[in-house]
Amino acid sequence: MGILEGKRILVTGVLTEASFAFHVAKLAQQEGATVVLTGFGRMSLVERIAKRLPSPAPVVELDVTSTKQLDSLAARVGEYVDGLDGVVHSVGFAPQTALGGSFLETPFEDVATAVHASTYSLKSLTMATLPLMPGGGSVVGMDFDAQVAWPGYDWMGVAKAGLEATARYLAKYLGSQNIRVNLISAGPVKTMAARSIPGFSDFEGVWNDRAPLGWDLSDPEPGARGVVALLSDWFPKTTGEVIHVDGGVHAVGA
Repeated sequence: MGILEGKRILVTGVLTEASFAFHVAKLAQQEGATVVLTGFGRMSLVERIAKRLPSPAPVVELDVTSTKQLDSLAARVGEYVDGLDGVVHSVGFAPQTALGGSFLETPFEDVATAVHASTYSLKSLTMATLPLMPGGGSVVGMDFDAQVAWPGYDWMGVAKAGLEATARYLAKYLGSQNIRVNLISAGPVKTMAARSIPGFSDFEGVWNDRAPLGWDLSDPEPGARGVVALLSDWFPKTTGEVIHVDGGVHAVGA
């Protein structure tokens, strides 16, 4: 039996087989979970990728900035499972003007877009799925180290700092309902989302030089394993936490 045997998990953010979300969904199934995916925009692509999982998973459309889609999410997910035990937030977006070194020139409208899609969406997604978790559950989000300012990451870095604060407040307010909210702060991986960040290649040298345990930018599995662990019952009293899965870079100096 796997550590997610019998669990029902909703995974957002699957776009390609290289994505963290795909590997989370794959590992969750291998550990015994029933998985439902969400997709946005390129639904046919997500549905095609979903068929490459060990067991083909249903896909529900979700724009995390759409109140209409969020309001109907529980009912639409409920067509495939009778409840949820875990939710994975693996979505984020920032306009190009909010990345790549233009921090001082980014207009507020683009900052607002980044924060809405990448930060506030954790709260929106959690509340939208709450009716499916009457007995409690685990919400896990994907983070990237917000302790320092990274070259080119700019307003997405601010959004990730906000994501960490949002997770803590959700943990505070939902603990009484036995909802755990945690984040995995993973090292960089060459996903489609990462490639859209100007200067992403600069991160490679940092992790190659500083990670005590080493780091492979082509391997999302370590971060995915962290997510699956937090979805399981092995962290029953852990909430509001940021777990680093980055080879140890966050803990060492230059």
